[in-house]
Amino acid sequence: MAGKTLNLTLRVWRQKGPKDQGGFVDLQAKNVSEDASFLEMLDAVNEELVSKGDEPIAFDHDCREGICGACGFVIDGEAHGPMKSTTVCQLHMRNFTDGATLTIEPFRAQAFPVIKDLMVNRSAMDRIISAGGYISQNAGNAVDANAILVPKADADEAMSSATCIQCGACVAACKNASAALFTSAKISHMALLPQGQVERKERALRMVAAMDAEGFGACTTTGACEAACPKDIQLTNISRMNREFLVANATKREKHSDGGAG
Repeated sequence: MAGKTLNLTLRVWRQKGPKDQGGFVDLQAKNVSEDASFLEMLDAVNEELVSKGDEPIAFDHDCREGICGACGFVIDGEAHGPMKSTTVCQLHMRNFTDGATLTIEPFRAQAFPVIKDLMVNRSAMDRIISAGGYISQNAGNAVDANAILVPKADADEAMSSATCIQCGACVAACKNASAALFTSAKISHMALLPQGQVERKERALRMVAAMDAEGFGACTTTGACEAACPKDIQLTNISRMNREFLVANATKREKHSDGGAG
């Protein structure tokens, strides 16, 4: 038996390029299956636009399984839409009401310039990772799980932090466009594991400096980022990042000309 269908009015942000002023355009989404995902609904709208010779709506997407972090925009003022712990690619139309008007716009942040329509440039987050979100030495192949002892609580927290998919919803939800939740998750992930200890202090200093340099705002701990995060990354990561940064800053040593610590 066929499921229910919806007829919606979409108030979509259209912007031809970074220098275009942009604005909202009303489009109709007709006979949308309640079993379709939000991106599948946009696919159908785009097919109709293309059939008329119009430009399709540009939006980011890739795996459509909620694990790659490629997709993301704002629906009725909420990053990734109204469902908690859900990426927009996993958001289904059964969560909306027939006849509703939905406002769809890109993530808004100075560090996320609009490329086109709903697509934004999130490479600033890549540059934060490049500043220190890795282990620089070859650690070899994966070893047996019990070869390196890690306290259960630390392993659980590290795994929770590692689930950040770098989608940018935390930035879009924050009134200051802060990237503190994202950066702190990446710092916490390795600060909690033995493999991350050698570069722990330098990592905190470099990643926080990169975050500030990219133009993200300051964290005022409102919790909007945690509420919008589709992977339930916790605010406690920000506390850990602040501690890591303060300790690293208070104990840092100048390097000799040969690269060694003084």
